[in-house]
Amino acid sequence: MPESRVPRTDLSNRARGRWGEDLAAAHYRRLGHEILDRNWRSPTGELDLVVLDGTTYVFSEVKARRTADFGPAAAAVTVAKQRRIRQLAVEWLRAHDVWARSIRFDVVTIAGNDLDLLTDAF
Repeated sequence: MPESRVPRTDLSNRARGRWGEDLAAAHYRRLGHEILDRNWRSPTGELDLVVLDGTTYVFSEVKARRTADFGPAAAAVTVAKQRRIRQLAVEWLRAHDVWARSIRFDVVTIAGNDLDLLTDAF
C-alpha cells in the first residue's frame, strides 16, 4: 500500500479522549460515585466508564471535542452506539457476576473545557 494511503493515528484525538475520561471520572468522584472500571474491553467493544451511584450501575460514554463547532458531542452517540453500549453493559455485568437491580446509561460531553453530564441519556 502506498505510504499516502496508510491510515494515520491522530494522537491528539486519543489524548483528548483520555483527558476527557479523566475529567468525567473526577466529576463522578466529586458527586460521591465510585469508579468501578475504565476502558473495559470485550470483543464487542469498549465501555468508557462503569460507575456505581449508590446501588445503581452506571455505564457512561464520554465524548470530548475541542469545540462544538461541528455539532454537539452527544450527537456522536448514535442509536447503533447506544445498542452496542447496552450489549457491553450486559457483558460487563456477566463478566463481573453482578445482578444489578438498577442500571443507567449516561453520556458525558466535553466541548473545550465545558463538561456536561447527561444522566439517563438513553
